[in-house]
Amino acid sequence: MSSSLRIVCAFLITMLLGGVAISFDAAAKEPSVSAAIHITPPAPIIENKDRLVELAARRARVAAAIGPRALLVLLSGEPRVYANDVNYPFRSENNFFYLTNLKQVGSTLVMLPGNVPILFLPRRNPAAETWTGHMYSPEEAADLSGVREIWEASELAPFFAALKKHEAYKPAAGKILLSASADDSKGQDLSGLFAAAEKNGAELYLVATSSTRNSEFLREQRFAEEWGASSNGFSVRSAAPIFAEMRLSKSPLELALLQHAIDISIEAHERAWANAANLKWEYEVDAEVAYTFKLRNADNWGYPDIVGCGPNATTLHYEESQGPVTQGQLLLMDVGAEYEHYSADVTRTFPVNGKFSPVQAEIYQVVYDAQEAVAKATRPGASLSEVNQAGTEVVKDGLLKLGLITDRNSMQYRLWFMHGTSHWLGMNVHDVGGSARFVPGAVFTNEPGIYIRADALDNLSKTPENEKFIAAVRPAFEKYKNIGVRIEDDLLVTADGVRWMTEKLPRKISDVEAFIGRARR
Repeated sequence: MSSSLRIVCAFLITMLLGGVAISFDAAAKEPSVSAAIHITPPAPIIENKDRLVELAARRARVAAAIGPRALLVLLSGEPRVYANDVNYPFRSENNFFYLTNLKQVGSTLVMLPGNVPILFLPRRNPAAETWTGHMYSPEEAADLSGVREIWEASELAPFFAALKKHEAYKPAAGKILLSASADDSKGQDLSGLFAAAEKNGAELYLVATSSTRNSEFLREQRFAEEWGASSNGFSVRSAAPIFAEMRLSKSPLELALLQHAIDISIEAHERAWANAANLKWEYEVDAEVAYTFKLRNADNWGYPDIVGCGPNATTLHYEESQGPVTQGQLLLMDVGAEYEHYSADVTRTFPVNGKFSPVQAEIYQVVYDAQEAVAKATRPGASLSEVNQAGTEVVKDGLLKLGLITDRNSMQYRLWFMHGTSHWLGMNVHDVGGSARFVPGAVFTNEPGIYIRADALDNLSKTPENEKFIAAVRPAFEKYKNIGVRIEDDLLVTADGVRWMTEKLPRKISDVEAFIGRARR
């Protein structure tokens, strides 16, 4: 792409994204690849002033949601142990990042009544930085987050001790790392909060409470238990519903980041398709994905890669990638990059030799048609369960026609299609949103599938009804055995329907075959 064309594209995208100033990095020098492959567009560069405006607006919405007699506490997260003294790469807790844009171990955001944020930040330690890298200075943290009241992390415990006693807290000398005012207590009008606490009417919001059953939030659960153990007039509330509602509809800034994660994933899929015929093992195909993610500076994968050929494609979360890549079989790839905390989720199933057999195409077409039904049912006000039902009805009809079920009005279809078609997508691959209705800006997956596992009939309980069913479907089962097909796209709900964010990645049988033919020439 020429430099002038890049400028035009950046301008058009800026206009389409509602005026947010988003530009793009110059493309990296490319290794030799097939011209058929969709090379990832340059990463979006978001102007800091625009990001700060959005972060401030998010904090204001949270402040309004929790009300004047409450405070919010968000922990940045801690490293998770991989083995012994080796940690996994650090990733900030989503909601903390959503309000701060910070990636710093040991940080905490406290939002006081009146939308007064205080950031508790670890003090820089040159000796530690020698080993583990750069830590934020207070000025850097303020520039990234827009929070300008920053105290040393060690002040968090005494700050909470004072709150429990219904007392304002003045940091120890030298413990204020940055402040917009020389007055240590500026903006901290806690009289209303303490008056409510005296009547047991104050609230403390966390993303998890002591009753939450989620291993991601163990520290928050312990915090809630410790806080609730003392009678201090504060009841612990869950902030999860607040963030679920806020994060459901993505802003133009968020969509730009998510689209980049999707574009990286599309390139990874296509590179793998182009090279699969020359590879012998699933892990070699997966290496094409890992290479592309690293080449395009993705943070990581949004979930472990699924690369399964032949029978392995019938296991939904097959992650080993140790099987052979065999000519004449289908290869299922469910891989999605994460970029700046936003995760793609993309699946394709393609023939290793570049051509679907008639039997493979029959299964594939049912799944494709189900996808079309899901997209057709998508509109503001609809729900995940409704679009799932639309796709499921198509799968039932297809399975009945293929002879794999005998009664479309029963649960027989669950033997071959055991998951739903859709989940929310965003900062998590299975993102927050719950049972919310579709709104413009919401993003979800469209992923029906059919999996003819070799042992599926053997594992049915031995009842007369099942024996009759097995006898009826046995011929079709033998015909389609060991075929697994899933097609998954990422869909954006618009004011008048839906937009396929993954539309560049071939999906029709003819388009998949044509792409592979071009890419391998």
